[in-house]
Amino acid sequence: MRTDEAAEAQRVWRPEGALDVAGTLGVLRFGPRDPAFRRTPDGAFWRCSRTPGGLGTLRLAGTPAAVEARAWGPGADWLLDRLPALLGAEDDPSGFDHCGNALLRDAHRRNPGLRIGRTGLVMESLVPAILGQRVTVGEAHDAWRTLLLHHGAAAPGPAPAGMRIVPSARDWAMVPSWEWHRAGVDGKRSAAVVRAARLAARLERASVLPTPEATALLTSVPGIGVWTVAETLQRSNGDADAVTVGDLHLPNTVGWALAGRERSDDAVMLELLEPYRGHRHRVCRLLRTTRLRAPRHAPRYAPIDYRGF
Repeated sequence: MRTDEAAEAQRVWRPEGALDVAGTLGVLRFGPRDPAFRRTPDGAFWRCSRTPGGLGTLRLAGTPAAVEARAWGPGADWLLDRLPALLGAEDDPSGFDHCGNALLRDAHRRNPGLRIGRTGLVMESLVPAILGQRVTVGEAHDAWRTLLLHHGAAAPGPAPAGMRIVPSARDWAMVPSWEWHRAGVDGKRSAAVVRAARLAARLERASVLPTPEATALLTSVPGIGVWTVAETLQRSNGDADAVTVGDLHLPNTVGWALAGRERSDDAVMLELLEPYRGHRHRVCRLLRTTRLRAPRHAPRYAPIDYRGF
């Protein structure tokens, strides 16, 4: 473990096959102004994390054929050791079959380097997933940014200005009620985060468990349901099959793309995705690259301002 936050560690990783660094890492960015994720004008990707080894900052540059990684802080070695998993080295798309769907076939052909990476960090993805429950994407992103800026830790090393590391479990549990309100987070979501924080050491075990056991562990916490678990395991575990059940828009997107249905529910979505079992999340990721959307018939959801409550 490194104790000097200014000390730099380096690694060059050469992946086998194509690698889309931006597409693979993009799902880890919780909003365009995520304080824990940055892409700088020179094309480098920066992430800062709270690892089992301590706080760490990671910078990725180079080319898809040779990724040049530099890291700082006590968690630097942990981040570099797990660089291949982060960039999808453990993802195996070989069994994926587009089942004759032309849209999926073309999306898969256009995105050969799109991989599903694994961070190995549960709370890092669980908290933003909880913040995303029953609110708009913009509301969730704003809440995450506000909370990290006020309660996150400074990123070690030469991280770009303003980057922050997710709070510790203790710090999440100590956020006062008015700070949650200032971030636009209602009582149900803040209570779920606090409950998860108090069980953080136990919940982090989910990163090495098979999906059924990981799901059972996470859903044992009140306020954490299957939608939140899927959003977490897709990132922490690199689960290529975790379907985001309970999403407002995904069933319609899947129904429209795979069956031409303007409106679908979770049951229909799961039925349509069944032929792709083992790769159902991969299918959803590929569909998102097409930017295809089902026709809208309902007014947009109006955000709720909790700050005056």
